[in-house]
Amino acid sequence: MQDLYPSRRAAEAEMRPRQDPVLHSEWTDDAPLSAAQAAQFDRDGYIVLEDIFSAEEVAFLQKAAGALLANPDALDSDTIVTEPQGKEIRSIFEIHAQSPVMARLAADARLADVARFLLGDDIYIHQSRLNYKPGFTGKEFYWHSDFETWHVEDGMPRMRALSMSVLLADNTPHNGPLMLIPGSHRTFLSCVGETPDNHYLSSLKRQEYGVPDEESLAELAHKHGIVAPTGKPGTVIIFDCNLMHGSNGNITPFPRANAFLVYNALSNRLGPPFGVDKPRPWFLAHRSDPRPLTIERGSLVEAVAA
Repeated sequence: MQDLYPSRRAAEAEMRPRQDPVLHSEWTDDAPLSAAQAAQFDRDGYIVLEDIFSAEEVAFLQKAAGALLANPDALDSDTIVTEPQGKEIRSIFEIHAQSPVMARLAADARLADVARFLLGDDIYIHQSRLNYKPGFTGKEFYWHSDFETWHVEDGMPRMRALSMSVLLADNTPHNGPLMLIPGSHRTFLSCVGETPDNHYLSSLKRQEYGVPDEESLAELAHKHGIVAPTGKPGTVIIFDCNLMHGSNGNITPFPRANAFLVYNALSNRLGPPFGVDKPRPWFLAHRSDPRPLTIERGSLVEAVAA
């Protein structure tokens, strides 16, 4: 397959224009987003949804996330990533396969219908995770494009995927909220440096390869600016797979917890990686023949309780 987005091959970084649409569906009156929201996603690469879950559902999700964090021995040990130089949990992957509540969240129409509309295809879960930044010690996630890693190390062929960050704690300007460079999704920034074997073992704690160079980042930031959407628990931040993003460390006493769900178009299923010989393991990228996600409607609480 032709590599439309080569990276980690050249001695210098390169900015290439995006070869794929951002919005893969034409907006109509029955779309799950407003015309303004669809236009913003196309233009800026992200949107924020507020108040789509009830207070009862938000509490239900928070309880499920707390159960995952409180009992790591009940989880697949491969899916747990701790903070660099610490034992605090940084991320738990495959949460939709290890928690029935998170599985139901991933399939919920309020999220999945939006993903299907934006991607213009049936969808499946490429990756899911709980990102947790404990108070005082939660470390940063450096600037990156998810697609660059998913393309080079997982074999995702095209830019037809997106992430949804469901806030499970207050995300404030102070406790390391997600930062985005709006508009950066229309430029593919290649990275420098050949990827070592089993790169994921270190990159999930602190990434050193697949990291954009500072000069290019500065150019993107000066051109587009930086935003940091904040919100109360239950807020959902949706962003394109190629949008440049990151977050600062958390030196406040207030922890930050977000459930991340990555939806990929069924037609964009993974092939051989474009930059490494050995693809990353199963809990980072769904590699088997995916089935379309069955979309669920109704209350999260009632569905799981039943």
